[in-house]
Amino acid sequence: MLVWDNLRAHLMSQMRAFIEANADWLAVFQLPAYAPGLNPQEGIWALLKRTIGNLAAANLDQLATAVKRSLKEIQYRPYLVDGCLAGTGLITGS
Repeated sequence: MLVWDNLRAHLMSQMRAFIEANADWLAVFQLPAYAPGLNPQEGIWALLKRTIGNLAAANLDQLATAVKRSLKEIQYRPYLVDGCLAGTGLITGS
């Protein structure tokens, strides 16, 4: 599944060619150009920002480590990911 938000970079010919070449197995859900409320990854970024928002990283490696750790914590809490998807209103509970 591909959630396609029509970002200018996503409209490149290479992206269109990829979608066409994989149409037999790839489901594409096209969103308006700016629709953060419909994009579940925005919820993931919001969760991430909560955990590292006040981090005063000494260097890029420390920041990368903190981001990876936070994403792994989110990964192991599927209810958070489900909540981000449900928060879009695009699905109903199972």
